[in-house]
Amino acid sequence: MADWQLIESDDALQALLERASGSPVLAVDTEFMRRNTFYPQVALLQLCFEGGDAGGTAWLVDPLALQDPSPLAALLTDPGVEKVLHSASEDLEVFQRWLGVLPQPLFDTQRAAAFLDRGFGVGYRALVHAICAIDLPKGETRSDWLQRPLSHSQCDYAAQDVLWLLPVYRELNARCVEQGKRDWVLADGRDAIASLATATEDYHLRMKNAWKLSPRQLGTLVAVAAWREETARRRDKPRSWIIDDQACLQLALRDPQSWTELQRLDLPRPALRHHGEELLALLAAQRERPDDAMPRPLPAPLDAAGRQALKQLKAAARQTAERLGMAPEVLLQSRDYEILLREARGEPVTEPRHWSGWRAELVIDPLRRLLQVGAH
Repeated sequence: MADWQLIESDDALQALLERASGSPVLAVDTEFMRRNTFYPQVALLQLCFEGGDAGGTAWLVDPLALQDPSPLAALLTDPGVEKVLHSASEDLEVFQRWLGVLPQPLFDTQRAAAFLDRGFGVGYRALVHAICAIDLPKGETRSDWLQRPLSHSQCDYAAQDVLWLLPVYRELNARCVEQGKRDWVLADGRDAIASLATATEDYHLRMKNAWKLSPRQLGTLVAVAAWREETARRRDKPRSWIIDDQACLQLALRDPQSWTELQRLDLPRPALRHHGEELLALLAAQRERPDDAMPRPLPAPLDAAGRQALKQLKAAARQTAERLGMAPEVLLQSRDYEILLREARGEPVTEPRHWSGWRAELVIDPLRRLLQVGAH
């Protein structure tokens, strides 16, 4: 059984933070629910401090019982405390919504494992088993974390999700230091935080077949996707509960100008009832926009020569990863190779943030040179 304590008041939280003052490393995990909402609903925060009076215990902070969570925001942004999370992306969304901050400096043990060639996207339980020879329980994985009171089983499960994070961190951090990769892990943490903090609303770029649209149709799709995003956030409902991607594309393609034409798109009845008039007004406004305000068409999928060049790029990256002793997937994201290829072809691209630093020298510049050689 795990050693844990519940924190269910502001006074208890303040007392804990005073005890933990000076701890240089903090393991962090969250439990949240996201079934019928746009935003994750925070249900529990698990903390485990390295050393000091508060060390060795999983502190389970009940966010539903707190009146003032601002001390947690200060802790998570304290530059003198390294925050350790595993596969942090969803936790980052929780903190951004709940506390309005993102934890930094950030050491993601899943990224560190990939840098050490222990697999890409390896799960927490698999990593704990590999490093600590411990089999963690799975019984509360789909538990209702918003129920109160939390059961003893839930608390024990949540505690183990953070207690074993510190020994995993110690092992991975030591190996990263030995191999000169610790700064790389921290840099990826900074990139993840910066990307989330400055995320744009270009959801239309994720829609299949959007590249087939004309500039005016694409302009309409951009507007519809942005409207859906704002509506989903305001109502705190999943995007698909407003309208799905296919409906967005149909609105852009067919541009209905009347209620009758709108009904022919076969939109779900709730969408028509709640948003039909609003959508017609949005589409009418788009028709008034001048042609020179329309976006450039999206690039078509790569041709056969491009796909072959893409394979060569990825093969070269795999060789680099093997030489560096890391999982190839952690070098670059899959879409990065296409961006590099389109850049070499003279197409306008936006250079991703994570192409700087060590990746620029060890990965990006060599791949660019490879593409230049192939072009001659």
